Amino acid sequence: MTIGPRVPGMPVLQKNANVDDGLLVRVGIPHSGGRLAFHAFNEGYPAMVSASAFWNRTTGRFRIPRATDLTEIDFALDSAGFSAMKLFQSKGGQSGIAGVYPWTMEQYVELASSSGASWVAQPDMCCEPELAADQDAIDYRVNATATLLEAMLRVVYAWQDQLAATCSAEVVQNTIRIPVPVAQGLRISFG
Repeated sequence: MTIGPRVPGMPVLQKNANVDDGLLVRVGIPHSGGRLAFHAFNEGYPAMVSASAFWNRTTGRFRIPRATDLTEIDFALDSAGFSAMKLFQSKGGQSGIAGVYPWTMEQYVELASSSGASWVAQPDMCCEPELAADQDAIDYRVNATATLLEAMLRVVYAWQDQLAATCSAEVVQNTIRIPVPVAQGLRISFG
């Protein structure tokens, strides 16, 4: 078999997550290391880690530890939508995404690209009853979540396009990953 030269270019038919047959349950880990991450590593549990676990409020930047058990396990990155909404409720407007998150979309895409997560959830506006009291609030959050997906895809596309000038499509798609969309709402609505 002959392998030709890899030419720069944009990836096509990208996958945002590799899905195996069957149900995969992930354990939630609220920190970037520590006992829960160690236990998940020892037991071979797949995990879901909140972006807020990596956020440093003092510096206003994400921080990925040099050594953590998370890098040795299958973990997915959650956008911390519920945490962001609770922070917004308690402290008011934030300087990041949609005035709700403390980090920008660019910072989140950078975290997604450098964290080693097997997949990354888009930023979302959660619809739990304690945060969305009525149908208007839920509808707003569903629409806002769709808008945030578009915003993240625009940042990802721009960064992939920049990288594609010098890297193969495979390198581009593995470096700057597309997000997994988040479906919002508490009830199914067909209207």
